[in-house]
Amino acid sequence: MTITRESDGTFLPAADAAPASPAIEGRSLGRIAWNRLKKDRVAMAGGFVVILLVLAAVLAGPLSSLSGNDPDSLHNKLIDPNYQIPYGGMGGISGRHWLGVDLPNGRDIFSRILYGARVSLGIAGVSTLVAIVIGVLLGVTAGYFGGWIDAIISRVMDVFLAFPLLLFAIAIIGVLPDNAFGLTGNGLRFGVLVVVIGFFSWPYIGRIVRGQTIALREREFIAAARSLGARPGRIIVRELLPNLLAPILVYATLLIPANILFEAGLSFLGVGVKDPTPSWGAMINSAIGTFQIDPEYLIVPGTAIFITVLAFNLLGDGLRDAFDPKGSR
Repeated sequence: MTITRESDGTFLPAADAAPASPAIEGRSLGRIAWNRLKKDRVAMAGGFVVILLVLAAVLAGPLSSLSGNDPDSLHNKLIDPNYQIPYGGMGGISGRHWLGVDLPNGRDIFSRILYGARVSLGIAGVSTLVAIVIGVLLGVTAGYFGGWIDAIISRVMDVFLAFPLLLFAIAIIGVLPDNAFGLTGNGLRFGVLVVVIGFFSWPYIGRIVRGQTIALREREFIAAARSLGARPGRIIVRELLPNLLAPILVYATLLIPANILFEAGLSFLGVGVKDPTPSWGAMINSAIGTFQIDPEYLIVPGTAIFITVLAFNLLGDGLRDAFDPKGSR
């Protein structure tokens, strides 16, 4: 405590000095985005559903065992031999078969939905990863170096964007042999779907990365790195890629549902994975002849696709708003 002298000669204690203001805490872009994302309840709900779907796909076996079923077990005794529909209506829903059984084999639909999530999320996730790796590599290269390199890569992007992907996928899968590249059956189809979808989806992320790279390459920190003698590879890896993480993450969450729909469409057309491997698109295809009698077979896989795509889209929209520097949230 400080002592001060008054004009009359008395001494009085002086007031303590004001406390120092707290230091301003710096926040990274990721932390700012997370704080914004937490305030978006719709996006958080979408992210929660996405996590549940991924866990359901990974734990399909243990979850199926809760009802005592697996996706390939036949329960023909549950099918009315005269009318070829499950006993009890609504797909034969019961305490053992929570979503009923399919036709004409009587396989448990709940188990097939869980294992179908593995197929849809697996193909969509891996193909998205392939697209991101190729798109980021070529997009950064085109945006950073420019000139003739940019011109060539941009024209290649235009060619791929104009390519009829659906027709090409149907054609190439339709002429597949029984075994190739050491793979057989659905393993071969899984690999081909991943390569086709991922290889032809990279131009979308490539264009986004190229545009962002062109904007970033003129920034002061890039010029500073060049002046210090940093090589292009180091600048791309240490300076550009960390600043491109946000748009890459946002686009990945928006590309996955598109790939889920694409895989479901191919399976619906009969050129995806083959029975008995479960697939949501194939389950919808098998419901064409029975949905007028029992809509259960169309509602269940259709709802699974709807919820999955909606959850990823909501999460992607939330991430886009969270990483937007002009956002108000």
